[in-house]
Amino acid sequence: MAASCTFAVSAPFGASSSSSSARRSRRFGVVAMASVGQKVYVPGVAVSEGNGGLPKISLKSPQGSEAEIYLFGGCVTSWKVPSGKDLLFVRPDAVFNGQKPISGGIPHCFPQFGPGAIQQHGFARNVNWSITDSEVTEGDPAVTLERKDDSYSRSMWDFSFQALYKVTLHSTSLSTTLTIINTDDKPFSFNSALHTYFSASIAGVSVKGLKGSKTLNKDPDLKNPLEGKEEREEVTFPGFVDCVYLGAPSELTLDNGLGDKIVISNTNWSDAVLWNPHLQMEACYKDFVCVENAKIETVQLGPKESWVAEQKIELI
Repeated sequence: MAASCTFAVSAPFGASSSSSSARRSRRFGVVAMASVGQKVYVPGVAVSEGNGGLPKISLKSPQGSEAEIYLFGGCVTSWKVPSGKDLLFVRPDAVFNGQKPISGGIPHCFPQFGPGAIQQHGFARNVNWSITDSEVTEGDPAVTLERKDDSYSRSMWDFSFQALYKVTLHSTSLSTTLTIINTDDKPFSFNSALHTYFSASIAGVSVKGLKGSKTLNKDPDLKNPLEGKEEREEVTFPGFVDCVYLGAPSELTLDNGLGDKIVISNTNWSDAVLWNPHLQMEACYKDFVCVENAKIETVQLGPKESWVAEQKIELI
């Protein structure tokens, strides 16, 4: 699945020149055109060649924050706050060859979370996405990616769909909006998650906000998780952790052990997952933690119906 880095932009649309507008926004529709190499986006949005020659989107805010998104997998791989510190983590074994999902950042899990009838975590993290729109609102750059069904997706999940993924960079936060639309003439069901890797010093990591949530603990048996209830005010990571939290609250606070506190808030991601592989990844487990917004309960969509979920990660 080699990726192309040639994109062009159609004429601007939806731009307003009114100085009285409450939110000043400029937008550009973006279409893929293999014959044109010119790339024009709103200020703060650029496309270049990234690792392995894969096309990479760069977002830059006037305050100095930055983010990087690979079209392969629609994967955010970097989120730097104005200090220059990257709060996301990409594993040292990550491969940028367009053949294997990028291990790190914010990978997609769709239309399946975990193992199941199709490939682990579904195919969305293992295919190319395209750019459909870029905009800047009050200085905050944003880009919208799109993925539709094709012969590859239909070979394992035989439904027509459209996925839209909007990523917006703010001065001290990063927001994402995932929209799944059923474009088929029959209903389908799916699960989803944002498998976010945060940079961390695992010995000092804690997550607050999960007390009282129902748990499905995959330690020690991944195939037969133990049901329970989270009793701790702060969840820590003294060893292997792989736990699903059903009906999780819409806001969690991560202390990454590196002197940073990050609020992870969401709308419509009803569940959460905490993961650290411990000695299963001895080379890097001390340097990251996964705190994932998820939809473990199956979502059912009829023809023309849609599902939307939002996430915001913010340094406080």
